[in-house]
Amino acid sequence: MKQFISDFNKLVKLRLTLTVVFSASISFLIGATQQGEIIWFNWLLLTIGGFFVTGAANGFNEIIEKDLDKLMTRTEDRPLPAGRMTTGQALVLSLFMGIFGTLILVKLNFIAGLLSVFSIFLYAFVYTPLKQKSPIAVFVGAFPGALPPLIGYYAAFKSAGFGLEYAAISEAAVVITPLVLFVIQFVWQFPHFWAIAWVADDDYKKAGFRLLPTKERDRVSAWMLFISAVLMIPVGFLPMYFGFGGWIFTIVSLLGGLMFAWYGYKHLAEQSIGSAKRVMFTSFIYLPVTQLVLLLNFIPFK
Repeated sequence: MKQFISDFNKLVKLRLTLTVVFSASISFLIGATQQGEIIWFNWLLLTIGGFFVTGAANGFNEIIEKDLDKLMTRTEDRPLPAGRMTTGQALVLSLFMGIFGTLILVKLNFIAGLLSVFSIFLYAFVYTPLKQKSPIAVFVGAFPGALPPLIGYYAAFKSAGFGLEYAAISEAAVVITPLVLFVIQFVWQFPHFWAIAWVADDDYKKAGFRLLPTKERDRVSAWMLFISAVLMIPVGFLPMYFGFGGWIFTIVSLLGGLMFAWYGYKHLAEQSIGSAKRVMFTSFIYLPVTQLVLLLNFIPFK
């Protein structure tokens, strides 16, 4: 049983899945707070449904890439390439998680369920095959990677056919708030993934993955990473511009954006694995911290 739990965690990429669920749950709480009521049971359903949907996408990804995972040091101990789990077993688990997770999310909100299906399809069956073909895979993968805030936000609303039921907030807020959350997470993924791609490039090459902008650790790729890091500065002002991000959030996001820009600049100058790791670790910190601070902006303290 202990080995199965360990293999299951690797199949669903537990740390990545928990990060995605965290992002969706924060957005759920923002949407619920805007409406004036947090239904914690629905929040629990979202976390369970989100976990299964994300786990399914990762499971399909590992099924498709099992022969490639054998070639890379970072993935060779996953259950499929290591032979501890068969393709059939992984497929059954992934299908179950995908169906069960989607049904939960559809029960919460039809739009959230629909977005979850789109996310699985785009990540597993579009992004995954593209990783061997073109660096555009990072751009494509940024879409399913940025969908959790949309899924989480809309899961906080009751379904009204193909729409939403809401009364406490304006129609514009229902559209703009999740869209801004999506844009922040979408832009964040470029310095995040390109930094990881720079660090893991030698390992990726064993499987034929070319995820850096030019497919190489060169100056142009370093420039692209730097530019994407600098873009985190203006993106952090979007919530305030659209009227739902306060000064505390804006200051925190500005500091995070400046860290991105500084380490991006240092990486442009050094073009080393060490400098790329600093950008990567900045990305690990930036998203959960800014999302938590933004959530606190919605909570009325009495």
